[in-house]
Amino acid sequence: MKITPFILSLLFFQLTFSQKNVTLKECEDAMQKNNFQLLAEQYNISAAQAAVIQAKIWDHPNLSLAFNAINPDEKRYFDVGKNGQKAVAVDQLIHIGGKKRNEIKLAKSNVALAELQFEELMQNLKHELRQSFYAIFFDQRKIASIESQTTQIENLLQSYEVQADKGNVPLKDVVRLQSLLLNLKNDRIAIQKEITENKQNLNILTGIDEELSPMADENELILNFNSPKYNEGELFNIAKEKNPDYLTAMKQVENQELAVKLQKSLSVPDITAGLAYDQVGGAFKNEVNFTLGIPLPLWNRNKGNIKIAEAELSQSKVNKDQKTLELKSQVNSALSIWKEQKKQYTSLSKSINENLDAVYQGVLKNFQRRNISLLEFTDFMESYNQSTLQLNEMRKQLILSGEQINHITNTTIF
Repeated sequence: MKITPFILSLLFFQLTFSQKNVTLKECEDAMQKNNFQLLAEQYNISAAQAAVIQAKIWDHPNLSLAFNAINPDEKRYFDVGKNGQKAVAVDQLIHIGGKKRNEIKLAKSNVALAELQFEELMQNLKHELRQSFYAIFFDQRKIASIESQTTQIENLLQSYEVQADKGNVPLKDVVRLQSLLLNLKNDRIAIQKEITENKQNLNILTGIDEELSPMADENELILNFNSPKYNEGELFNIAKEKNPDYLTAMKQVENQELAVKLQKSLSVPDITAGLAYDQVGGAFKNEVNFTLGIPLPLWNRNKGNIKIAEAELSQSKVNKDQKTLELKSQVNSALSIWKEQKKQYTSLSKSINENLDAVYQGVLKNFQRRNISLLEFTDFMESYNQSTLQLNEMRKQLILSGEQINHITNTTIF
């Protein structure tokens, strides 16, 4: 049976690593349940919802009491009996000019903003998780390929070292194999460092305190990310409807418009209405009066706060225009990068994996049979290693470029 590098790679992963295999969906589900940033951001929504409740609440009524302290005619203290004097008044502040209505609308708009900010955080964390997931997935394949080659070279090196001790092969051949092996191990160290960093990030995002090993159907992945569904204009329209950062900028304009309305309504004086009872202090005994009070708007018409709100509204409109421009640029750039990655990948022969493995096995056998020189063999091995690494990197970049489009549009385009 022919043992290809792919089979050796599978054996390597089964025997060497003890990891928890996870799918992308399992990672995303764990993130939603365990991620501390998401859990903390949810409290902002609760706080905004509580502010709506508070905005609906009216001010407390005001109760005032007046009791006689000294009755100079009767020479009595605290004369509050039926022939004494006491007064009671209750009044309520009544907001006019639409203050409560505008305050409630603004509070509800703040809830919508908090929800959009939560969705934006979710979107960003999801994108970060997917980047780490796919980076680990394809980098592990690079490691598997290197480990397969390393095993072959180490076996050859052992044989050559024995033969060199006997004087059957020159020492320079041993050194050349050692140099090839060193290059492979250096490549492995660099890739393993990236895997470790991405695994750490995956642990933090998912809240899973185990070493995670991403699982996916590579052929299905490539097929999904290789099939366009929308053109540039359609993607931009989807992004305008779904991108949380862009929608937040739109909502900020609406929010500031409500803030201007609220500040203008605050310039209208409120009234205070109530009832007052006076036992003997008024024009009549046991007098009951209706009271009404209103501030005179002579100096404070809330002009400063209105101008501040209007300036912030103008600023939010400029920010909205900027976000629109940025979003269009992001869509165009992401689509352009994906197209280039697709072009480079699809330019390769579909049988490149089989061809590489077949040539690899052929070169290895010919070298073992002394049909090719060590120099030819090591040159091929270096070329083979770079080809397999670049092939996996091209696949990874194709997936990541597609994920960038998913991220910008906040939609599963691929």
